[in-house]
Amino acid sequence: MEAALVTVSTGVMKPLLSKLFKLPLDEHRKLQGVRRDAKFIGDELRSMKAALEVLADEEQLEPAMRIWRDDVRELSYDMEDCIDVFVAHVDHEPDGRTMLKKFVDMLKKPKHRHQAASEIGKLKARVAEASERHKRYNIIRPTPCISSCAIDPRLPALYAEVDELVGIDGPKDDIIDWFQWEATSTQPQVLSIVGSGGLGKTTLAKQVYHALESQFSCAAFVSVSRNPDMRKILRDIAQGVGFTDSPPDDDVQQLISKLRQHLKNERYFVVIDDVWSADVWETIRLVLLNNNNHGSRIITTTRNTEVASCCSSGGGHVYKMEPLTFDDSKRLFFRRTFGPEDLCHPHLEKVSNDILRKCSGLPLAIITVSSLLADQHAEDEWKRVLAAIGSALAKDSGADKMTKILSFSYFDLPHHLRACLLYLSIFPEDSTIWKQHLIHMWVAEGFIHEKQGRSRYEIGESYFNELINRSLIQPVGATLGQVESCQVHDIVLDFITCIAAEVNFVTKFSDVEHGHNSYDRVRRLIIGNTSNEKVAISTSPILSHVRSLIIYAHDPQVSLLAFPVLRVLDLGKCWWLEEHHVANIEKLLLLKYLSLANVTLLPQKIGELQYLETLDITNTRILEMPLAVTSLQWLASLNVHYHIRFTDGMIGKMQSLEELETFGVHSYEQGKPLEEFSQLTKMWRLKVQLGMFELWEGPGQIEDLHGYLGTLVSSCNLRHLNISKLSSNFLAVKTYFPLSLDSWCPTTPCSLQELHITYCFIDKVPNWMSLLCNLRELEIYVASVRPEDVRILGSIPTLLILKLKTFNGTDGRILIHGFSNLKYFHLELLYCGTSLEFEEGSMPRLEHLELEFRVHQMDCLNGSPNFGIQHLSALRKVEVCILCNFGNRDNPLAGLECCFGKFIGMIIEADIEALPNCSSFLLQYGNVPFGNVACEHYTKIVETDCEKEDEAGRGKVGSAGAPHWHVGENYFRMSFG
Repeated sequence: MEAALVTVSTGVMKPLLSKLFKLPLDEHRKLQGVRRDAKFIGDELRSMKAALEVLADEEQLEPAMRIWRDDVRELSYDMEDCIDVFVAHVDHEPDGRTMLKKFVDMLKKPKHRHQAASEIGKLKARVAEASERHKRYNIIRPTPCISSCAIDPRLPALYAEVDELVGIDGPKDDIIDWFQWEATSTQPQVLSIVGSGGLGKTTLAKQVYHALESQFSCAAFVSVSRNPDMRKILRDIAQGVGFTDSPPDDDVQQLISKLRQHLKNERYFVVIDDVWSADVWETIRLVLLNNNNHGSRIITTTRNTEVASCCSSGGGHVYKMEPLTFDDSKRLFFRRTFGPEDLCHPHLEKVSNDILRKCSGLPLAIITVSSLLADQHAEDEWKRVLAAIGSALAKDSGADKMTKILSFSYFDLPHHLRACLLYLSIFPEDSTIWKQHLIHMWVAEGFIHEKQGRSRYEIGESYFNELINRSLIQPVGATLGQVESCQVHDIVLDFITCIAAEVNFVTKFSDVEHGHNSYDRVRRLIIGNTSNEKVAISTSPILSHVRSLIIYAHDPQVSLLAFPVLRVLDLGKCWWLEEHHVANIEKLLLLKYLSLANVTLLPQKIGELQYLETLDITNTRILEMPLAVTSLQWLASLNVHYHIRFTDGMIGKMQSLEELETFGVHSYEQGKPLEEFSQLTKMWRLKVQLGMFELWEGPGQIEDLHGYLGTLVSSCNLRHLNISKLSSNFLAVKTYFPLSLDSWCPTTPCSLQELHITYCFIDKVPNWMSLLCNLRELEIYVASVRPEDVRILGSIPTLLILKLKTFNGTDGRILIHGFSNLKYFHLELLYCGTSLEFEEGSMPRLEHLELEFRVHQMDCLNGSPNFGIQHLSALRKVEVCILCNFGNRDNPLAGLECCFGKFIGMIIEADIEALPNCSSFLLQYGNVPFGNVACEHYTKIVETDCEKEDEAGRGKVGSAGAPHWHVGENYFRMSFG
């Protein structure tokens, strides 16, 4: 059976036809007229659906045909709203009758039967009118200009981990050289990067930022965007430079004053990205260009040369960014098209050169087009892409090249992906969009339909990955293709916002308010403003069919009852929200996705939202989950703050639950409900946050709590499990009970694919972990890494990603061997005194390596400066951070050249340069606090050398000196002198 999907072109025609077919109108003789009308509507809509699918790939339509297409699409929305509301009222009757029985009984009542007949009659008349106009046009299926690229939607984001840094080294070095030339100046200096959209200004600024940030006492990278919110921008700067002493209600002037005072004695490095106007800069400069004389540095990026000149006035510098050279364009194009080999097939050389000339050296254009041709080898495909791009640009020689290329890429998308892409226009510019939230919104809107063997979330994830593969969204924080969030380039956002408005897919309230909306119905509405002015929204027929409502504005005057057919309600950023704003939310019978902020209580009747599938109350102040939530029979995803408490028995009643983030455990009593998760057969993702319960619970209760945690592995069908500790500052804890995982051994084949145990150490890696035949990602903190731990981890056959944090290696050594399929490895050593070595033949497929360690002298490496990195021949990306003694507040780089850490960095750099495939290497040096780091080696102290423990099993602070872990029977203790 064809999937019932919502698309841009057909609207909700597919699910509508499915619902019409399922209506039980044959059950009562008095409904014969309604049944005939419904059959007529269904037959006509099937014909019109086929016509809409033909028209979907036409970029240009005659005006009359475009109007007909839009009318039929809008009609499908209205019809589905009518049916869904009626069915919801039937479902809402709380008794034991079946859905069919309740439906027939309701239609037996004259009032309801008359209403149903009247509504269907009106819709029949609209369908008949549309059908008549349809017959006036002869619709012939057009020949598509290009076949859809054969990208497997099940693949992860193929190139998400490949940095597109071709041609960036020269500009980066130029900017760094200018800053070094100006190094003698103690006054803040500004360099402004200027260039057209799509040139890579932000990428360049980020590269310079990462290269220089460690040389300053604090640093921030802040995006401004076209419609800036100055309070948010100033707060982002404050967060970056470590200033937190500002109440939420501080206005712009108060923030400026406090930031100036904070930065007065700091040597800071700040990037202000995407500045659109001089007025915005004039406000920001009040913070950054103050009476600071510590050698602070600032970078701005902008498309406007006048803005660039304004930013750099007073002794700064304007750096004009140029398009890529033709050779660099080719390297970028082939790297994206054929992977890291970046080799061109001879038969494609001429057509590829012609395509690159059309792209004019714009990196964004090159990446977008190359993504269309990924792994395509047929010359005809390439020629069709060239012809499509060429004809688009030929129609209007003055047209913006990126817009034309994006238009081509958009119409090359499969229909289901077009809806997913346009939906991204609901998010403000420069937003970081979390994949999990986005997919749940897609599901609620009907863009995704469950298929046999694959859940809706898995299908949504494949859609997300395909949009990344096609370079239409940008991954944020990608690790080996595992992307948890994304951003939309401002040029792409402008394009999809325009398209979404044209087809009535997404509408801004400002357009409705000023009469710029050309439709008499709004389907998805964004209410947002960058000022503190209140927005008044009156009840109106034009808003009565809104399906998604997303509010970013400050305290708009709006009643939710004005939106009776809402499926998605996102108030997760509304910090002004109070309980009375959502008092009647149970009347939104069709609601499937709900996100709230700030409220202290959920509405009393929230359990009546019978179709609700996603509830996000992470940003609220709710402390206890109401029992009414257990009445939400379709609730699949629940996001809560870890402070929220669940009473005993609640978890076991939520049988449809598939995802829960975050379940807080702050005491022994709160840990008991963990056992209930074994009753949830659909649960596949869980995040648990542990409090500092060791400070008040006894050893017996702590051991029981650890046992409850073990049931999550041994008894559940979880695929993703995340267990973390509330405080990340574990070095400040004087008493610490490590987790022992030996008893967690799964009794049946384990489904775990991702396991994260962070900010709480385990005593050792358990033997059973080598039996996890589905595990692909693992993050753990191990107190002291034993050779046996390395052996167990290295024998996990499916492991691709490993993140490991430890204090040391047993006997001062960590020898890496095995790991036949590992592709990403992150290792952080918290104390010095351990040598790390990769054996020859170890990690043969490793592509990305991250190391962080402390080193002050040769003893810190246990006498061995050779890491064996030269044996990792598959490496493509390496990031190393060396923490050592150098610098002071006035000159963070003082002494770096002669410190031992710099010597080790040079050895590593030489090994990296010898690797055949490594194209990205980042080496950073750090020292916090400046000049005050003692050389503290990890020391193991036996029980007999320590103070005896008290009856409660608590450790006492030992003699003065460096921090030590004290090894007791079932716990570790750190003591501080």
